[in-house]
Amino acid sequence: MPTFWLVVVLLALTALGFWFGRRRALASANGNPRDLHSLPVYYGANVSMSIAIPALLTLAIWLLAQPMVIENRVSALIPSELVPENTSLGLVMSDVRRLAEGLDEAIVQKVLTSEQALALDAETSDIRATLGSLGVALGSDVRPEVLQAAQSYRSLSRSGSTAMTVVCLLLALVGLVLSTRNSHKEFRARNVVERGVLALLVLAASLAILTTVGIVLSMLFETVNFFGLHAWKDFFFGSTWAPNFRGDSELSMLPLLWGTLYISAIALLVAVPVGLFAAIYLSEYAGPGVRAFAKPLLEILAGIPTIVYGLFALLTVGPLLLKVFGQGENGLLGLEWMTGATSVLTAGVVMGIMLIPFVSSLSDDIINAVPQSLRDGSLGLGATPSETVRQVVLPAALPGIVGAILLAASRAIGETMIVVMGAGAIAKFSANPFESMTTITTRVVSQLTGDTDFASPETLVAFALGLSLFVLTLGLNVLALYIVRKYREQYD
Repeated sequence: MPTFWLVVVLLALTALGFWFGRRRALASANGNPRDLHSLPVYYGANVSMSIAIPALLTLAIWLLAQPMVIENRVSALIPSELVPENTSLGLVMSDVRRLAEGLDEAIVQKVLTSEQALALDAETSDIRATLGSLGVALGSDVRPEVLQAAQSYRSLSRSGSTAMTVVCLLLALVGLVLSTRNSHKEFRARNVVERGVLALLVLAASLAILTTVGIVLSMLFETVNFFGLHAWKDFFFGSTWAPNFRGDSELSMLPLLWGTLYISAIALLVAVPVGLFAAIYLSEYAGPGVRAFAKPLLEILAGIPTIVYGLFALLTVGPLLLKVFGQGENGLLGLEWMTGATSVLTAGVVMGIMLIPFVSSLSDDIINAVPQSLRDGSLGLGATPSETVRQVVLPAALPGIVGAILLAASRAIGETMIVVMGAGAIAKFSANPFESMTTITTRVVSQLTGDTDFASPETLVAFALGLSLFVLTLGLNVLALYIVRKYREQYD
């Protein structure tokens, strides 16, 4: 049974169980809800949860585990000589999956039960022609062993799907029978349902933590493999980033870290003053009509895709800065500071424009959360509105403003497209904002793009860079938390 229809059947059983459990509980009390321990809805909810939770949880786990189990079994059927040099087994498995998903069962049986097709490579041309007539796109000659692996993949997938359907339906029916037996007037259905809902809430609250742990572990294991192939001293203390997939690479993160921090600093220098001043105006000085019009218009910037900002940097801001600070006598200032449209300043300015709504919107909400009594007290003592903002409102809202700036900094550190299109791809140390540089995120994308071997240090370095970036943002969070607690004690 297809997964969609299996889910539909399980949901139908869940609805049926709710109705049946509620009706059985009322029947045990002779139709009088007052004789029940719990409300009738709790009895129906108990039956529904007993049906849906075990079956759907098993379905989710099965869908995640089945492809990995099947691929491990099928990959063992592929001879090592079929895996070309400098090519991973995953590429061969992708052909197997494509064949298994696209072949007609009758053709599979006809091709793979033929002794000649398994023995003679010449038969593969006829097989290929047959597959081409079926619309199966193949990028290379079809080997009989690959076809045999495709048949095994298809057979195991069908067997697994059948077993999944049987197990899920069996669990649903067992849950229906057992929970229905408990649907009588003495059963404490409300307590059971509330414990079940509490467990679901705990699971939902744990998803963020579990996701973070999973991300860290996935990067950590690959980072350990990287440091087994490349010296950690060169990565942390070297001064050159020069990956070479032929060997003898210099993979230091310091030039990339410098470019990341430099571009992020320029972006914050643009975003924080503009965003904070906009928030102060909207919350303290603007009228209701202006605020209702200006704040949504300002927040539109947050919805623009970063690729659009990258195009804006490449086609507008970069050439504009080049016209002002470069091109010798043709420049407006007669300078030759810039030699191209891509530079740290280009990416920093555009990234700062992108971060303005993050700072302004959050700061505006935080400033509005400051009690009005503080403003009234300051104005009552004779302070001007500007003095009230500087000496009362901003100090009281400072912890939240620090959080807004931290969010903007994290967003800047993790940005990729603006850097790719506006800053260039050169990893180096330089204090000149008119030169091209690159960041950690850009190099992560570059190292993982294309047909790469995941056993080489030039590819595994992407995971080490990602883990280092995670530690950097974690340190920023800890520092911001310390600052927030310090000032909160002062103004509470």
